[in-house]
Amino acid sequence: MTVPVTSSPRFGPVDRSPTERMTDDLIAQAQADPRTMVLVVRGDAVPLADDGGLAAVTVADVPEDAVWAFLGRRPDGAAVLAAAFPPDRDEPVAAPGGWGALRAIGGDLPADDTAVLMPAVALGRWLVDAPFCPACGTRTDLRHAGWARHCPQCGREHFPRTDPAVIVAVTRADDPDLLLLGSNALWGADRYSCFAGFAEAGESLEDAVVREVREEAGVTVGDLRYRGSQGWPYPRSLMLGFTAAATAPEVARADGEEIVAVRWFTRTEIGDALAGRSALQLPGPASIASRLIREWHDDRP
Repeated sequence: MTVPVTSSPRFGPVDRSPTERMTDDLIAQAQADPRTMVLVVRGDAVPLADDGGLAAVTVADVPEDAVWAFLGRRPDGAAVLAAAFPPDRDEPVAAPGGWGALRAIGGDLPADDTAVLMPAVALGRWLVDAPFCPACGTRTDLRHAGWARHCPQCGREHFPRTDPAVIVAVTRADDPDLLLLGSNALWGADRYSCFAGFAEAGESLEDAVVREVREEAGVTVGDLRYRGSQGWPYPRSLMLGFTAAATAPEVARADGEEIVAVRWFTRTEIGDALAGRSALQLPGPASIASRLIREWHDDRP
């Protein structure tokens, strides 16, 4: 049985208030406060309001089998909680606008709502997927208002894992009006994006950029420039965005395994794709890949 969403106000700016997490009964205190807003997370999906924004519910609306976490406080002091459920569970609350996955809706939300959604999905998936101690297999106890787990058997403390990954928009040193993109083996033939991969143990981000582009596209890059980062819980990444210039662009080739095609695109071709005037499919607006491509197209420094 699902409970209707009772309200759909915007979450607004939320201060993570990390020092509060050490309060043992913080979740209980927040649950007892009628001002508290709850974002329900089912896998990577959340309930939406009629207008497509995030739908907030009250504590009383949430079924008893939720796993709870403290996300922070609104400017008025009201707490914001996440209530997490596994992706295969029946809808825990009814959503007037349906359920939306982060990948699909993140780019259409106000920045403040996206800033709440990202940690809610990342933390919620960890809370649901990792209840046992990886060292001894004992069921762990939640600590720090959902941001840590303690093993009562071996005493280890466990925290949400975040894996650094690089993502790179590759240009040509001899022609800045061309952009190299690749098509993943899991995508359709018309879908292209930037090159990306996880940093390996003991590897710098700069070395990871050079290695990943060489492995996936066959070119050596230089003139690396850091452009920004984005938390991306697929599965638990911190994406670090770069631009780089290929020093020998004529040798670009797909690795044939992960990347099945690479291609140099003109600024006009990218512009047409961004405007929906071509069959070329680019990354969704919620991703840092989209931001890197758009910044290159607009030639912003």
